[in-house]
Amino acid sequence: MVVKGIVIVNNMGTCRIAKFYEPVHTEGEEQPEVIQQLVVRKIYNQICSRPDSFCNYLEGAIPQWGADTKLIYRHYATLYFVFAVSHLESDLGILDLIQVFVEARCFENVCELDLIFHSDRVHYILDEIVMAGMVLDTNINNVLKATRDMTKLHQKSLSKLNDLVQSSPSRLSPSQRAAGHQGGSPF
Repeated sequence: MVVKGIVIVNNMGTCRIAKFYEPVHTEGEEQPEVIQQLVVRKIYNQICSRPDSFCNYLEGAIPQWGADTKLIYRHYATLYFVFAVSHLESDLGILDLIQVFVEARCFENVCELDLIFHSDRVHYILDEIVMAGMVLDTNINNVLKATRDMTKLHQKSLSKLNDLVQSSPSRLSPSQRAAGHQGGSPF
């Protein structure tokens, strides 16, 4: 599967996650960031005006990616999950991929706060599913296992950092010692 980009945008048009796996093209000398922002706005404008009763596919919707691009999206609560893919991709396969991502993210309720406060985890899960535009894994169990393993490693590294800080009070700055720094993250 070839994924050209993934955009998660809220109902107000604010982009929460954008990953571009293929460059977007335009005529002129514009900066890539400006073109990407334009693409995100076009995506939002095209999908937000569609009633929920319409299908979740748009073909040739983004000229910056070429005429062979189609947008496949799902609307959950206040978020649109949009995948820009080659026209050769299976629409139902990409919808299933979006579902795997949402389930692997372990959203209690699909909401923006999960994306804002856990963006590192969201990016990690996306990288487990799609890397460099190629779909790596669509098996929810494999993705969840990788996510659990990553969480364990993260907790282990934080634990070691806390142990290091607590065992070495002499490494604390005088202001940290005066403040009664009791460990935790030194940041």
